[in-house]
Amino acid sequence: MTAQKHLPAVLSRTGAVSALTIAAVGGSLLLPGGTSEAHAASAHATKALDIAASKRGAPYKYGATGPSRFDCSGLTLYSYKKAGKSLPRTAQQQYNRTRHISASERKAGDLVFFHSGQYVYHVGIYAGENKIWHSPKTGSVVKLDKIWSRSVWYGRVN
Repeated sequence: MTAQKHLPAVLSRTGAVSALTIAAVGGSLLLPGGTSEAHAASAHATKALDIAASKRGAPYKYGATGPSRFDCSGLTLYSYKKAGKSLPRTAQQQYNRTRHISASERKAGDLVFFHSGQYVYHVGIYAGENKIWHSPKTGSVVKLDKIWSRSVWYGRVN
């Protein structure tokens, strides 16, 4: 049996304080009406992804942070701000602020950072299936593209 099936019995025998201790040591405990940190983070990421997608076709403009024109980090900043999370202005600063994760851990809504050596030069929002929403360059628009490089890092907004 799973720990979740045993939880009511554990609560009745050990009391809520002990159950909280058990949760802190061995897992998470969701109280009625509560949300886990992971669920809250994924909700923000999903909302940010939806906001970025809603900006499809918005023109690129260097230094722009929306609501109708964006550069790459301006789109991620805008999308996460509307989702209730703050990010710094530039792609490098955003990379420095996120929790770094591996490609195997990435989920829709995580940030994808393109780099040359240690220098981050571009950012987009992971959409799944090896694609990102981003605002690529002058003369282009916000769009969904395949990740075109192996020189990428991933970050999760906390």
